[in-house]
Amino acid sequence: MHLPESLQDLADSETVRFLKRPKSISRVCGGVFSLVIFSSLLTDGYQNRTESPQLHCVLNSNHMACTFAVGAGFLSFLSSLVFLALDARESRITGNRFKTAFQLLDFILAVIWAGIWFVAFCFLTSQWQHSKSKHFLLGNSSAKAAIAFAFFSVPVWIFQAYLAFQDLRDEAPVPYKRSLDEGAVVLNTLSPSSTTNLANPPTTGPNSVSYTSSALSPYLTTPKAPRLAMMPDS
Repeated sequence: MHLPESLQDLADSETVRFLKRPKSISRVCGGVFSLVIFSSLLTDGYQNRTESPQLHCVLNSNHMACTFAVGAGFLSFLSSLVFLALDARESRITGNRFKTAFQLLDFILAVIWAGIWFVAFCFLTSQWQHSKSKHFLLGNSSAKAAIAFAFFSVPVWIFQAYLAFQDLRDEAPVPYKRSLDEGAVVLNTLSPSSTTNLANPPTTGPNSVSYTSSALSPYLTTPKAPRLAMMPDS
C-alpha cells in the first residue's frame, strides 16, 4: 500500500513515533481511564432519590466513595499528563542523576497508583453491591463505568511500573566505569615519543650525574668498617 508523501512524512514524524511508544500508549490509556472515572461520577454520580430532592452518591449513598473515586481519578489524570510531558522532554535531559531520579519517581508512582486503583475497584464494587438501584432514577451507568475503568486502570499502571523498572535497570551505573574510561583516555592521549622515552630510558655515562643516581646514592653505598688505630709504646 502506497501512502502519499504527506501521510508518509506524518507517519515518520517525531511526534507520531513518540506516541507509538509503549510507555506513551500506557500513559494515554491511564489518563483516559482516569478521565472517564472522575467525569462520569461528577456528571451523574450524585442523584436525588425519588422521595427527596437532596443529592446522594449513587454508590450506596456513600459520599466517601464518590469523593475518593473523583479525587483519585483527577490526580491520576494530572499525573499521566505531567509524566507524558516529561517523557517528551526526556531526550533533552543531560544529567544522569536527574534522569535516574525521574525514572525512580515514575516507578514508585506507578506502583502506588496500581495499588490505589485496586483498592478503589474493591471499594466501589462493594458499595455498588450494597446500593439499591431503584432509589435513583439515573446514575447507574456512571457507577458501572467508574467501576469498570477502575479495574482496567490496575493493569495499565502495573505495565507502566514494569516499563519504568526496565528503564531504571538499563540506566543503572556500572561500577568503576567512569574511572576505567578516564584511564583509557589517558593512555590514548600519550604521544608516541613519550611512550618511546618510557620504553627506552636514556643511558648516562660514568661521569654524568643523574637525579635518580644522586638521590639513591646514599642508600646504595656500602657501609665502611671502623678502623683500629695502633697506639705507640711509651
